[in-house]
Amino acid sequence: MKKTLLIITIISIALVQCGKDSDPFLIKNGAIGSLNKEIRIKQIDSIFAEDSIVKISSSPNALETQGEVEIYEKGGKLLLLLSPEDETDSNSTITNIQVFDSRYKTEKGLTPASTFKDVKANYTIDNIETTISAVVIFLKETDVYLTIDKKNLPESLRSNMDVKIEASQIPDEATFKYFMIGWEPPAE
Repeated sequence: MKKTLLIITIISIALVQCGKDSDPFLIKNGAIGSLNKEIRIKQIDSIFAEDSIVKISSSPNALETQGEVEIYEKGGKLLLLLSPEDETDSNSTITNIQVFDSRYKTEKGLTPASTFKDVKANYTIDNIETTISAVVIFLKETDVYLTIDKKNLPESLRSNMDVKIEASQIPDEATFKYFMIGWEPPAE
């Protein structure tokens, strides 16, 4: 009887500790806080029940959440912008997340408030793509991708769309215009 009571107590303490270690702002592959890449857009209401959800592109007659949604804390601070694969389908999974709040961080400590120096110190860059006004940086072995405004780059790189920008050309102090997470939709 004492052994059983002791085992139950140890298991209970372990479960309580696991619950405390769950960081609602941690970004991991396939997950950000309580969200994971299997979550359907219609489930957002229950996951963020304590927060405010603003439906951006939902059909006015929709019974469930669909389309892009912004997540705000009750105090009004913008946390996330969630975009589903199909904006007209409430069963669609989330494929893109824009992170606004710097409390969200990767396991290596990268946040929307980080700089490019933090990226170089902790990640391997998979690819850098150039757009008209920004560069998009894709990181190896992570769902995170970052956009840096070309205003942060040397003058010689700002106006030429054809130039291949290398990581060494991006200043350490460059900040992120967008901090994004991209998930592939599940195979049907």
